[in-house]
Amino acid sequence: MATQRMLQFVSVAKEMPEKRAPNLRNTDFHEIYREYAASKAAEQAGRCSQCGVPYCQTHCPLHNNIPDWLRLTAEGRLQEAYELSQATNTFPEICGRICPQDRLCEGNCVIENSGHGTVTIGSVEKYLTDLAWENGWVKPIVPFAERSESVAIIGAGPGGLAAADVLRRQGIQVTVYDRYDRAGGLLTYGIPGFKLEKDVVMQRIAQLEAGGVAFVLNCRVGEDISFAAIRETHHAVLIATGVYKARDLTAPGSDVMGVVAALDFLTASNRKSFGDGVPEFDSGALNAQGKRVVVIGGGDTAMDCVRTAVRQGAKSVKCLYRRDRANMPGSVREVANAEEEGVEFVWLSAPKGFSGGAVVDGVMVQKMRLGLPDATGRQVPEIIEDADYVEPADLAIMALGFEPEAIQTLWGVPELAVTRWGTIKADFRSHATNLAGVYAAGDIVRGASLVVWAIRDGREAADAILNYLAHPVAVAAE
Repeated sequence: MATQRMLQFVSVAKEMPEKRAPNLRNTDFHEIYREYAASKAAEQAGRCSQCGVPYCQTHCPLHNNIPDWLRLTAEGRLQEAYELSQATNTFPEICGRICPQDRLCEGNCVIENSGHGTVTIGSVEKYLTDLAWENGWVKPIVPFAERSESVAIIGAGPGGLAAADVLRRQGIQVTVYDRYDRAGGLLTYGIPGFKLEKDVVMQRIAQLEAGGVAFVLNCRVGEDISFAAIRETHHAVLIATGVYKARDLTAPGSDVMGVVAALDFLTASNRKSFGDGVPEFDSGALNAQGKRVVVIGGGDTAMDCVRTAVRQGAKSVKCLYRRDRANMPGSVREVANAEEEGVEFVWLSAPKGFSGGAVVDGVMVQKMRLGLPDATGRQVPEIIEDADYVEPADLAIMALGFEPEAIQTLWGVPELAVTRWGTIKADFRSHATNLAGVYAAGDIVRGASLVVWAIRDGREAADAILNYLAHPVAVAAE
């Protein structure tokens, strides 16, 4: 009977949840996809081929047991499906919304590669977890026994929160330090509500708090508390700060008014959604309303910026990217959503500088072509001579990626080993740094990456910390 419910991909077509029309969704910050009905979730889960080598699971950084919870969903065993999905994923309701499934699980689905259209794994995952919250299947954290050991986590983003969850379930006393006034990191302030509504994040943070995780917010390490003091107070430390420093564009006019960093723009918008007072938004400095907006970059952050600018009422929104559509690093699904909402992509275009004097009025653009591949296999953009032009702009948003801050200097810890890129050196299995009892996970180690990788790193680091607390001398000697 179970088999009859599966292998339906030949007769049942791929169907995403209903998407709100562009003219309705581009005026608000609500999520654009509606929920599956129970019957539709079961139908779409039943398209899974239950293949012997599940590439979806292999290409998921968390190695979620996707085929099994799809089968349970198709059979109507929804609570079991949820419990299996969360066994390997601390925040499945978040990954179901923001993971680039088209590059990970869904992009490697066997039936997708055979031409039948992928199983909509992310949408089923989101459906299961939202249902779990509604029905009370998401249980509070109640350790079997409390332990005296204390662990500090610096950074309340996805990596730090995932580690806090694992450690707290084992009875460890966990304190999370974060620079912002709300926990969540980029989940809270970097990702717009139309991809991840903020109550979804806040309910997880409330669960962690109710389970005994202590949060010390508005706390800058190196200013409000020293790193040395944190080490002295706790038995182990996990650094999970992420990377927040915007990658600079060295070009004429890049320091003029109206040229802003992507994270500043997104944070201001998200703060407004919380009802915070945001002077930079109210003054228009970080507000796209009525402006000609040009976003520079081709990743997911750039997609967040262009789609946010549309919702703020921009006069026009263009995205400049130095390669073509096929080589764009951002999610294909996000690019399509942006185009539906009125964003214009200007391919093979790179900024040369900014015009306008004290206030920007245009981006100086140089046209590109793709040359020979480099060592990574990607074609290298080359400048086309005498093809420059000026793209009019009242607001230019630089979404060129992020770099680590100078933690050695900011925290007064020159002995902490870092790479030549400024990321922290940590063992790729245990996430241990060169300092005894100090671990690092997420973007501060691997560079700017995906939320799902940060969750995996945080979970792995927590397991290593548990091992260290049980055998501190032996682990430190390795």
